[in-house]
Amino acid sequence: MKSAVAKPLHQVGGRAMLAWSIDAAKAAGADSIVTVLSPDSEDIQTWLDGAPFAIQRDQNGTGDAVAAARDVVGGDDGIAIIMFADTPLVTASSLTALADCVAAGAAIAIAGFEPADPTGYGRLVPDEDGGINRIVEHKDATEKERRIALCNGGIMAVRTPALFAWLSRITNDNAKGEYYLTDIVELAVADGQQVRHVVIAEEEVMGVNDRLDLARAEAALQSRLRIAAMESGVTMIAPKTVFLSADAVIERDVIIEPHVVIGAGCHIGEGSMIRSFSHLEGARLGACCMIGPYARLRPGTEADEGVKIGNFVETKNTRLGAGAKANHLTYLGDAEIGSEANIGAGTITCNYDGYGKFQTLIGDRAFIGSNSALVAPVSIGARAIIGAGSTVTSDVEEDSVAVARASMTEKPGAAKAFRDRRDRDTGKKG
Repeated sequence: MKSAVAKPLHQVGGRAMLAWSIDAAKAAGADSIVTVLSPDSEDIQTWLDGAPFAIQRDQNGTGDAVAAARDVVGGDDGIAIIMFADTPLVTASSLTALADCVAAGAAIAIAGFEPADPTGYGRLVPDEDGGINRIVEHKDATEKERRIALCNGGIMAVRTPALFAWLSRITNDNAKGEYYLTDIVELAVADGQQVRHVVIAEEEVMGVNDRLDLARAEAALQSRLRIAAMESGVTMIAPKTVFLSADAVIERDVIIEPHVVIGAGCHIGEGSMIRSFSHLEGARLGACCMIGPYARLRPGTEADEGVKIGNFVETKNTRLGAGAKANHLTYLGDAEIGSEANIGAGTITCNYDGYGKFQTLIGDRAFIGSNSALVAPVSIGARAIIGAGSTVTSDVEEDSVAVARASMTEKPGAAKAFRDRRDRDTGKKG
């Protein structure tokens, strides 16, 4: 990946790839999950936050990696599913299908897929009964075997404790000097055990080895998320231009215009509209809100029903009551905005003094005139009016009018005198 970040922690859909694999296993009903790591994996260990892991001391192949989990997994009867930290698109239903295949009598069940071009992939070589006889790598396959369309997806379900017994018998007698997990297939067949396969979608076994693969996985996941949203009653005018975090909750009858990003932690209420070029992250919206175009909602934004946040408005750690409006060119940070309050264009909450953040409170139906600066901590009472261009540094009572700006002065003829003087000084004729 050419990155300081460990590959499994690179994100797809706003979540680490490893999280996708773990969640798929949990959704498939796994009783325990063990992550096999290299010795220099402190960052992943920290990310796991106490979840079980095993260390593969030497990088001696896939079989050696699985064998490293022996002591953590234990020797009880069960079904082990072996999967990868860099295949974030595998689904719980596919893992369940593999486990069910073993539960039905197979010793091993292998995920297979049928790509349009199988070149380079290992092939699942069938036996006469429709089982799998062995797995052969493309470079080692005969011409006949290369014509097999069914390829090895790498994910397996294997009955335990037989898994570890077979791993103890494989050798590293190969060009790479490594212990291959796939060698257990021939051992199982030799022991008279049944090996079956389950065909899954090619994208589910899409591995990520570089930034190009990461982008492909992101594209595939975004397609899934968009389809799921639209199938649940969300309208997307140009779906391919909308980007969703995996945890976004979007209720029915929401309309999303082109070029919108909905990041982590968002909940968008029924009937809301997200207009073009808006960016939401960590925002929770009630029903029938109108957002954008060109709005930026940062974490901690909460909007009740019918709130309007318009073009070039930025909010952060701010709650807006029902029907409140901030339609243009405004920054609202660390604020509580009352219901039906109107925030005029160019208003800013001055919430940061270089050391700490301070809160602005604006009451119900208050009217904040355009180009106002509210210097926190400050409270504007309900139904109060702030004159345009004011810099408010102290609290304003309910139903009051506050104007805090210098008085205008006019000097007749002063503009002409100024120009005449500058023309003489510069030699320019106006």
